[in-house]
Amino acid sequence: MEAHLLPILSLGFFLGLKHAADADHVVAVTTFVSNQRSVFRSCWIGVFWGLGHTLSLATAGILVIGLKINISQAWESRLEFLVALMLVVLGARVLLNPGAPPHSHGGSVKPHSHFGWTRFGIRPFIVGIVHGAAGSAALMLLVLSTIRQPLDALAYVAVFGLGSVLGMLLVSLLLSLPVHWANERLAAGYRQVQLAAGLFSCAFGLVLGFQIWATA
Repeated sequence: MEAHLLPILSLGFFLGLKHAADADHVVAVTTFVSNQRSVFRSCWIGVFWGLGHTLSLATAGILVIGLKINISQAWESRLEFLVALMLVVLGARVLLNPGAPPHSHGGSVKPHSHFGWTRFGIRPFIVGIVHGAAGSAALMLLVLSTIRQPLDALAYVAVFGLGSVLGMLLVSLLLSLPVHWANERLAAGYRQVQLAAGLFSCAFGLVLGFQIWATA
Protein backbone atom coordinates (compact mmCIF):
# COMPACT_ATOMS: atom_id res chain seq x y z
CA MET A 1 0.00 0.00 0.00
CA GLU A 2 1.35 3.42 -0.92
CA ALA A 3 2.13 5.74 1.97
CA HIS A 4 0.00 8.57 0.61
CA LEU A 5 -3.11 6.35 0.86
CA LEU A 6 -2.86 5.85 4.61
CA PRO A 7 -4.33 9.27 5.55
CA ILE A 8 -7.15 8.82 3.03
CA LEU A 9 -8.00 5.32 4.25
CA SER A 10 -7.82 6.45 7.86
CA LEU A 11 -10.20 9.29 7.00
CA GLY A 12 -12.53 6.81 5.31
CA PHE A 13 -12.62 4.58 8.39
CA PHE A 14 -13.49 7.42 10.76
CA LEU A 15 -16.03 8.86 8.31
CA GLY A 16 -17.64 5.42 8.24
CA LEU A 17 -17.83 5.41 12.05
CA LYS A 18 -19.38 8.88 12.03
CA HIS A 19 -21.75 8.06 9.18
CA ALA A 20 -23.21 5.15 11.17
CA ALA A 21 -24.36 7.60 13.85
CA ASP A 22 -26.46 9.73 11.48
CA ALA A 23 -29.89 10.42 12.93
CA ASP A 24 -31.93 8.48 10.36
CA HIS A 25 -29.67 5.44 10.77
CA VAL A 26 -30.00 5.48 14.56
CA VAL A 27 -33.78 5.85 14.39
CA ALA A 28 -34.12 2.92 11.97
CA VAL A 29 -31.94 0.59 14.04
CA THR A 30 -33.75 1.62 17.23
CA THR A 31 -36.98 0.15 15.88
CA PHE A 32 -35.24 -3.22 15.52
CA VAL A 33 -33.36 -3.09 18.81
CA SER A 34 -36.52 -2.17 20.72
CA ASN A 35 -37.91 -5.62 19.83
CA GLN A 36 -34.85 -7.43 21.19
CA ARG A 37 -34.16 -8.23 24.82
CA SER A 38 -30.85 -9.88 23.95
CA VAL A 39 -27.86 -7.54 23.77
CA PHE A 40 -26.08 -10.06 21.54
CA ARG A 41 -28.88 -10.12 18.97
CA SER A 42 -29.13 -6.34 19.06
CA CYS A 43 -25.44 -6.10 18.19
CA TRP A 44 -25.88 -8.48 15.27
CA ILE A 45 -28.73 -6.31 14.00
CA GLY A 46 -26.23 -3.47 13.76
CA VAL A 47 -23.78 -5.71 11.89
CA PHE A 48 -26.41 -6.81 9.36
CA TRP A 49 -27.52 -3.21 8.88
CA GLY A 50 -23.92 -2.15 8.32
CA LEU A 51 -23.32 -4.93 5.80
CA GLY A 52 -26.39 -3.93 3.78
CA HIS A 53 -25.35 -0.30 3.93
CA THR A 54 -21.83 -1.17 2.78
CA LEU A 55 -23.19 -3.18 -0.15
CA SER A 56 -25.10 -0.14 -1.40
CA LEU A 57 -22.11 2.13 -0.97
CA ALA A 58 -19.85 -0.33 -2.78
CA THR A 59 -22.33 -0.46 -5.66
CA ALA A 60 -22.49 3.34 -5.77
CA GLY A 61 -18.70 3.51 -5.70
CA ILE A 62 -18.41 1.10 -8.64
CA LEU A 63 -20.94 3.14 -10.63
CA VAL A 64 -19.16 6.41 -9.92
CA ILE A 65 -15.55 5.28 -10.26
CA GLY A 66 -15.70 2.24 -12.51
CA LEU A 67 -18.51 3.11 -14.89
CA LYS A 68 -18.38 6.92 -14.59
CA ILE A 69 -22.11 7.08 -13.86
CA ASN A 70 -23.29 10.05 -11.84
CA ILE A 71 -26.17 9.67 -9.41
CA SER A 72 -28.63 12.47 -10.14
CA GLN A 73 -30.00 14.71 -7.42
CA ALA A 74 -33.56 13.85 -8.43
CA TRP A 75 -32.93 10.13 -8.04
CA GLU A 76 -31.22 10.66 -4.70
CA SER A 77 -34.20 12.72 -3.47
CA ARG A 78 -36.58 9.89 -4.39
CA LEU A 79 -34.48 7.41 -2.46
CA GLU A 80 -34.30 9.75 0.54
CA PHE A 81 -38.08 10.02 0.47
CA LEU A 82 -38.21 6.22 0.45
CA VAL A 83 -36.09 6.25 3.60
CA ALA A 84 -38.56 8.62 5.26
CA LEU A 85 -41.46 6.37 4.28
CA MET A 86 -39.58 3.34 5.55
CA LEU A 87 -39.04 4.99 8.95
CA VAL A 88 -42.78 5.52 9.26
CA VAL A 89 -43.44 1.89 8.33
CA LEU A 90 -40.83 0.61 10.80
CA GLY A 91 -42.27 2.74 13.56
CA ALA A 92 -45.82 1.62 12.82
CA ARG A 93 -44.67 -2.01 12.82
CA VAL A 94 -43.24 -1.61 16.33
CA LEU A 95 -46.45 0.04 17.54
CA LEU A 96 -48.77 -2.55 15.99
CA ASN A 97 -46.66 -5.67 16.36
CA PRO A 98 -44.56 -5.51 19.52
CA GLY A 99 -42.19 -8.27 20.50
CA ALA A 100 -43.60 -11.14 22.49
CA PRO A 101 -43.23 -10.89 26.28
CA PRO A 102 -40.94 -13.29 28.15
CA HIS A 103 -42.46 -16.72 28.69
CA SER A 104 -41.62 -19.92 30.42
CA HIS A 105 -39.69 -22.94 29.15
CA GLY A 106 -39.44 -25.76 31.65
CA GLY A 107 -40.16 -23.55 34.62
CA SER A 108 -37.69 -20.81 33.75
CA VAL A 109 -38.47 -17.51 32.10
CA LYS A 110 -36.48 -16.90 28.92
CA PRO A 111 -37.19 -13.76 26.93
CA HIS A 112 -36.68 -14.36 23.24
CA SER A 113 -38.40 -14.25 19.89
CA HIS A 114 -39.30 -17.26 17.77
CA PHE A 115 -37.52 -16.66 14.49
CA GLY A 116 -34.33 -17.89 12.94
CA TRP A 117 -31.19 -16.08 11.94
CA THR A 118 -32.36 -15.63 8.36
CA ARG A 119 -35.43 -13.58 9.26
CA PHE A 120 -33.52 -12.01 12.13
CA GLY A 121 -30.91 -10.54 9.79
CA ILE A 122 -32.68 -9.94 6.49
CA ARG A 123 -34.81 -6.98 7.60
CA PRO A 124 -32.00 -4.80 8.98
CA PHE A 125 -29.87 -5.86 6.00
CA ILE A 126 -32.52 -4.59 3.56
CA VAL A 127 -33.01 -1.39 5.57
CA GLY A 128 -29.26 -0.84 5.47
CA ILE A 129 -29.28 -1.28 1.69
CA VAL A 130 -32.01 1.36 1.30
CA HIS A 131 -30.20 3.82 3.57
CA GLY A 132 -26.95 3.34 1.70
CA ALA A 133 -28.64 3.78 -1.67
CA ALA A 134 -30.49 6.89 -0.53
CA GLY A 135 -27.58 8.94 0.72
CA SER A 136 -24.91 7.18 -1.33
CA ALA A 137 -22.68 8.66 1.36
CA ALA A 138 -22.10 11.93 -0.47
CA LEU A 139 -19.03 12.66 1.59
CA MET A 140 -17.58 9.24 0.78
CA LEU A 141 -18.20 9.68 -2.94
CA LEU A 142 -16.62 13.13 -2.81
CA VAL A 143 -13.41 11.62 -1.52
CA LEU A 144 -13.75 8.68 -3.91
CA SER A 145 -13.83 11.05 -6.86
CA THR A 146 -10.35 12.28 -5.93
CA ILE A 147 -8.84 8.75 -6.04
CA ARG A 148 -7.74 7.96 -9.56
CA GLN A 149 -6.79 4.29 -9.24
CA PRO A 150 -9.82 1.91 -9.15
CA LEU A 151 -8.10 -0.48 -6.73
CA ASP A 152 -7.37 2.38 -4.35
CA ALA A 153 -11.00 3.45 -4.61
CA LEU A 154 -12.18 -0.08 -3.78
CA ALA A 155 -9.86 -0.11 -0.78
CA TYR A 156 -11.43 3.14 0.39
CA VAL A 157 -14.93 1.68 0.00
CA ALA A 158 -13.91 -1.38 2.02
CA VAL A 159 -12.40 0.69 4.82
CA PHE A 160 -15.36 3.08 4.88
CA GLY A 161 -17.71 0.09 5.01
CA LEU A 162 -15.73 -1.48 7.84
CA GLY A 163 -16.03 1.76 9.78
CA SER A 164 -19.80 1.93 9.20
CA VAL A 165 -20.29 -1.70 10.27
CA LEU A 166 -18.26 -1.18 13.44
CA GLY A 167 -20.02 2.11 14.10
CA MET A 168 -23.47 0.58 13.78
CA LEU A 169 -22.40 -2.32 15.99
CA LEU A 170 -21.47 0.18 18.70
CA VAL A 171 -24.68 2.16 18.16
CA SER A 172 -26.78 -1.02 18.47
CA LEU A 173 -24.92 -2.01 21.63
CA LEU A 174 -25.56 1.37 23.25
CA LEU A 175 -29.22 1.35 22.20
CA SER A 176 -29.75 -2.17 23.54
CA LEU A 177 -28.55 -1.38 27.07
CA PRO A 178 -31.59 0.70 28.18
CA VAL A 179 -33.92 -1.86 26.57
CA HIS A 180 -32.21 -4.67 28.48
CA TRP A 181 -32.26 -2.61 31.68
CA ALA A 182 -35.98 -1.85 31.33
CA ASN A 183 -36.80 -5.51 30.69
CA GLU A 184 -34.86 -6.65 33.76
CA ARG A 185 -36.08 -4.04 36.26
CA LEU A 186 -39.39 -2.53 35.16
CA ALA A 187 -42.54 -4.58 34.66
CA ALA A 188 -43.97 -2.34 31.94
CA GLY A 189 -40.72 -0.65 30.95
CA TYR A 190 -40.03 -2.83 27.96
CA ARG A 191 -43.31 -1.94 26.24
CA GLN A 192 -42.81 1.74 27.05
CA VAL A 193 -39.44 1.66 25.32
CA GLN A 194 -41.08 0.06 22.29
CA LEU A 195 -43.81 2.70 22.19
CA ALA A 196 -41.26 5.50 22.42
CA ALA A 197 -39.14 3.98 19.63
CA GLY A 198 -42.16 3.45 17.36
CA LEU A 199 -43.60 6.92 17.89
CA PHE A 200 -40.25 8.63 17.41
CA SER A 201 -39.57 6.70 14.21
CA CYS A 202 -42.98 7.65 12.79
CA ALA A 203 -42.54 11.31 13.75
CA PHE A 204 -38.99 11.48 12.43
CA GLY A 205 -40.01 9.85 9.15
CA LEU A 206 -42.93 12.25 8.66
CA VAL A 207 -40.78 15.32 9.35
CA LEU A 208 -38.00 14.06 7.07
CA GLY A 209 -40.47 13.24 4.31
CA PHE A 210 -42.06 16.68 4.53
CA GLN A 211 -38.64 18.38 4.36
CA ILE A 212 -37.68 16.35 1.28
CA TRP A 213 -41.02 17.05 -0.40
CA ALA A 214 -40.78 20.78 0.39
CA THR A 215 -37.31 21.10 -1.11
CA ALA A 216 -37.91 18.88 -4.14
